[in-house]
Amino acid sequence: MELSIHSDEHFMKEAYKEALQAFEENEVPIGAVVVCNNKVIARAHNQTERLNDATAHAEMIAMTSAANHLGNKYLNECDLFVTVEPCIMCAGAAFWSQFRRVVFATTDARQGFERIQERILHPKTVVLRGIMKKECEELMLRFFTKLRSN
Repeated sequence: MELSIHSDEHFMKEAYKEALQAFEENEVPIGAVVVCNNKVIARAHNQTERLNDATAHAEMIAMTSAANHLGNKYLNECDLFVTVEPCIMCAGAAFWSQFRRVVFATTDARQGFERIQERILHPKTVVLRGIMKKECEELMLRFFTKLRSN
């Protein structure tokens, strides 16, 4: 059996699908997937409105699901793919989860963790930015334009 190695863009597309689902549900369109051994083990999108919970960010839900899937609170052999730069809360949770990598498409100039503290993630965590940046920025813009017009 041949092992299929997926690219970072492949996994960001999976996170983007989650962001589209959030958009359809009138949630801020952010999606996240957790990847371990080249396989998506958790996926989520923002659900703060649906759950009436300010902590129900895509990253938080995906991290909890991944930890449950693996039976381990540490995700140090996993990568987190998210369509928008995590906020300080999500970055803090990613620190404690000890991700191998955090990959995000576009920065968040207002709420992104790097604006507040660039090295909040675990020292061993590698950060990659910019995969599918344009698509994710456009989705956020569409959402907030729609929100303002209502």
